[in-house]
Amino acid sequence: MYPTLIAMTLLTMTALSAIVGRVLPRIVPLPLIQIAAGMIASLLGFHLPLSSELFLLLLIPPLLFMDAYSIPLREFGELRTIILSLAIGLVVFSTIGGGYAAHWIMPAITPAAGMALAGALSPTDAVSVGSILATSQAPARIVQILTGEALLNDASGLVCFRVAVAAATTGLFSLKAASSNFVYVAVGGLIVGITLGWLFAQIELRFIRRGYDDAPSHILMSLMMPYLIYLAAEEIECSGILAAVAGGITIRISGVMSETRIETRLRASMTWEEVGFTLNGLVFVVLGLQLPQQIGEAVDIVKSEGLSPWLLLLTILGLQAALCVLRAVWITANATILHFIGRFTHRAQAMPSWRGVLVLTLAGTRGAVTLAAIVSLPPEHEFPGRTVLVVLATGVIVVSLLMATFLLPSVLRLLPQQEGETPAQHELNETRIALTRSAIAALQAEQARRPPNAARGNDAVTLLMAEYTDRLRRLDTTAADPDGSRMASVKNKREEIALRLRILRLQRRVLNSLLNDNSINDVTERTIGRQLDFQEQELLMEAADLPRPGTAAVDLSPPEDVEDEEDDVSLLPPPPPTEKAPVEKEKATGKAASS
Repeated sequence: MYPTLIAMTLLTMTALSAIVGRVLPRIVPLPLIQIAAGMIASLLGFHLPLSSELFLLLLIPPLLFMDAYSIPLREFGELRTIILSLAIGLVVFSTIGGGYAAHWIMPAITPAAGMALAGALSPTDAVSVGSILATSQAPARIVQILTGEALLNDASGLVCFRVAVAAATTGLFSLKAASSNFVYVAVGGLIVGITLGWLFAQIELRFIRRGYDDAPSHILMSLMMPYLIYLAAEEIECSGILAAVAGGITIRISGVMSETRIETRLRASMTWEEVGFTLNGLVFVVLGLQLPQQIGEAVDIVKSEGLSPWLLLLTILGLQAALCVLRAVWITANATILHFIGRFTHRAQAMPSWRGVLVLTLAGTRGAVTLAAIVSLPPEHEFPGRTVLVVLATGVIVVSLLMATFLLPSVLRLLPQQEGETPAQHELNETRIALTRSAIAALQAEQARRPPNAARGNDAVTLLMAEYTDRLRRLDTTAADPDGSRMASVKNKREEIALRLRILRLQRRVLNSLLNDNSINDVTERTIGRQLDFQEQELLMEAADLPRPGTAAVDLSPPEDVEDEEDDVSLLPPPPPTEKAPVEKEKATGKAASS
């Protein structure tokens, strides 16, 4: 019963923190609210014993698998040099530099222990980076670099952490052993992820092409895949994190999802969105639950050494500042080197401005992998100062989140603002235009195949041709529009969508009234209600696709008179009379006979 209550409490805190996040201003990102919720629950007496292995296994693989599946592969390939430099070179640079910085700030921390701490802090967190950048208007290129870095630097950071821990506990360090260990862990994890991801995709494709496309089974298997890949890699002492990332990318490249039915894709998308939301929240709630107890233990240890507890806060701030400086130096040096190499190879590499470097520096937040690594340190009697290191790492996680929350939006406003549509919006619109033109070409070919004397005017081909031609007129902003027909078409389409939405919502109220009057049963209500939901979602997506520059948006919410006046139900024809249920018929017959 106790584990069940713990799970229910964690899920409740995750859900309530999301509701609070919707109420509070958007300047406060959801991760900070969830950390605060965990701290409040801990102060009220709720304690959660944390196992680093269980924490990594339950929460991290599906999150990284999902992020890897959704990463833009084209941009990832274009930015591979920068991403790999940050994911490997910056991690090693931060581990060494951060370790000596920790020793210099707090001499009680040995250089080896400081490098273990810095190694745990070196990986940036894909979850927190995505959560914070989702609330800001960051350039797409910066978001892609940060996401790619966060997905790949976990393995290098954990290898540096393990090597430093071994050096701190045994006093021995071998560069050759560390390098070979890194290659084995990273390459092995990638091979395991690619192999198992490819096998899963091939098996799933065989089932789909033989007609066995069952949505629940497909979704269940996709949810199990990150865990299977992670456990298989960890079993042979490779990086389960990199394996999960490689598996997600492999399944994306295989195109197995595009072969499934529309129902499977829709249900899988909704399921993974819910799983991602829940696990994201649990990561930061658990982090908040650990803070009060760890701070109390670290303060006691510092006091026992005759030092001021404020030294912990100064060390956290100093360590975060050192990591930011190291990150900024590496990014600047790396960009300069790539720029000069590009000049000799005739492949231009743009030099980032100081504003861009500052954004990349502040967005280097820490999160779940750092927490899982640092709590996996050996016990206090085997690794003296363990509790202090755990508190320092947790403090740096919180400070990095606070800096990104309150400083990043101001720095982003310093970047050159994109006027008009962004490159992503332009690409999206051009793709819609290309698809619409392909539909028009198909309809023209269908018209050409018809006999000359075939009926024209109200046939399906003519009606569809008019619809797609009108859509092309709305989408193609480069075409001349001297008579204003394009703007008139956009306005008419907006009014049509708004009216259709009002009718749909009116139909939903009529459906509910029929259910309440026992004119229909629950099965009928669910079937029709699901159809209305899909129709409304399609209309909302169509409304979002309409061009907005220079036009006032039409309010698509139902007007007050539709919501409040019951007389509007009369806009629809009354429902046909329905026969009474058999039981009611028997009762009525019995009453008539008795009378």
